[in-house]
Amino acid sequence: MALKTYQPITPARRYYTVSTFEEITTSEPHRSLLRVMRKNGGRNNLGRVCTKYRGGGERRHFRVVDFARDKTDSEGRIKSVEYDPNRSARIALALYTDGEYRYILAPDGLRVGDTVRSGRNLPIRVGNAMPLADVPVGVEIHNLQLLPNARSYLVRSAGTAAQVMAKEADHAVVKLPSGETRKFNLDCRATIGRVSNPEHKDISIGKAGRNRHRGIRPRTRAVAKNPVDHPMGGGEGKSSGGRHPCDVTGRPAKGYKTRPRRKFSDRYILQGRPR
Repeated sequence: MALKTYQPITPARRYYTVSTFEEITTSEPHRSLLRVMRKNGGRNNLGRVCTKYRGGGERRHFRVVDFARDKTDSEGRIKSVEYDPNRSARIALALYTDGEYRYILAPDGLRVGDTVRSGRNLPIRVGNAMPLADVPVGVEIHNLQLLPNARSYLVRSAGTAAQVMAKEADHAVVKLPSGETRKFNLDCRATIGRVSNPEHKDISIGKAGRNRHRGIRPRTRAVAKNPVDHPMGGGEGKSSGGRHPCDVTGRPAKGYKTRPRRKFSDRYILQGRPR
C-alpha cells in the first residue's frame, strides 16, 4: 500500500496522487453481495435539496459488509482483498466452512489464505472478532460496537484504530481515534487490528474533476452569494460578510456547540476529544 505520483505534465498532475492498489487481489466483486445504489442528488422524497453540493459521480454498486461479525459457528478463509468505492478502507471476502460468503472490513496485514473467526476465547490475531472482555489491555482494535448485539459503528475509516486502556467492573476503557476516552460494555464486540489502507489520508485530489467523479459538486462561498441565499451574502463590492460567520440558517459557524445532548451516551465519556 503506497501512493503513486505522476510527471507534472499539467498543473493538475503536479499534485495528483493515487493509491497503487497493490494489496487488491481481484477487480471482480462477489455478485451475490452487490446491491444497486440509486442516487438522489441530495434530494428528499419531495424533490427538494436537503444536502447541498451533491450530484453526478460515477455509477457504483453497494457491497454488503458484515459489520456485526455475528457468525460465531464457523471459520472464514480470506479469498480476496477488494476495493470498495463506498468507503476508504479495503474489504475482504471471507468464505466460511458452511459455504457462506461475507464481506468484512480488511485489517492492515490481512492476506489471502488467512483465517478469521468471531466468538469467545479466540487467539489475539488480526481479523478475529471478540468481546472486549477477551481483548487484552493495550491491543489495537477496530469495528467497535457502541452497544452489545448491535452493528459496529465506530473505528471503520481507513488507517484508524482504537486502543483498550483498562478494564473495570463490567466496562472497558477505550481510547478512540478522535482522542476521546470512554467506557464500553465488556460484551461489545470488536475486531483485532488496525483498518487497512493507512495511506488514504495522504492522497491529494489534485483537480476539481476528480471530486466530480466522486459525486461532490463545487461549493460556493457564502460571501459570494446574494442576501436572499445566505445571511453573509450581498454588499457593495467584495464584502467580507459584515457579521460573524454563520451557516445558511444563521447558526454561528465558530464556537457554537451543535452536538445534541444524549444522556445515555454522554455519561460514559471519561475525557472528551481535544479541540
